[in-house]
Amino acid sequence: MLEKGCKAPDFTLLDKEGNAVTLSDFKGKKVVLYFYPKDNTPGCTKQACNFADNYNAFLEKGVVVLGISKDSVTSHEKFAAKYNLPFPILSDPELIAIKAYDVWQEKTSYGKTSMGVVRTTYIIDEDGMIETVMTKVKADSNAIDVLEQL
Repeated sequence: MLEKGCKAPDFTLLDKEGNAVTLSDFKGKKVVLYFYPKDNTPGCTKQACNFADNYNAFLEKGVVVLGISKDSVTSHEKFAAKYNLPFPILSDPELIAIKAYDVWQEKTSYGKTSMGVVRTTYIIDEDGMIETVMTKVKADSNAIDVLEQL
């Protein structure tokens, strides 16, 4: 994992509409960057909906919310539409940001070991430095936990 005080790696990824989004474009704003394993799975849906339900609180604080998974732009488009997600979710099938933020790790599920995205949330300050790293994230309360950190 990257640590508090490190420079946040920059990246450019496509959002759910196919538009390029570059992290450094948000310099001067606080950014919540949450990584999740897969669209339309129970935990990831709870996490995304938790951010959507609390999105106005992030807007009031001037905070940008970005979700990232390795799913395709098309998958993100359907996922965002189905759950009315008001913030950008970014597609990273080449694992550019996922590996840069060290969230591509070995996972064990039901006795089977494989590589995958470990649910992790970073808070990046206005200067592009990592302010907070949240591991062992609870999908159904992640947004509330982040708001408490802010």
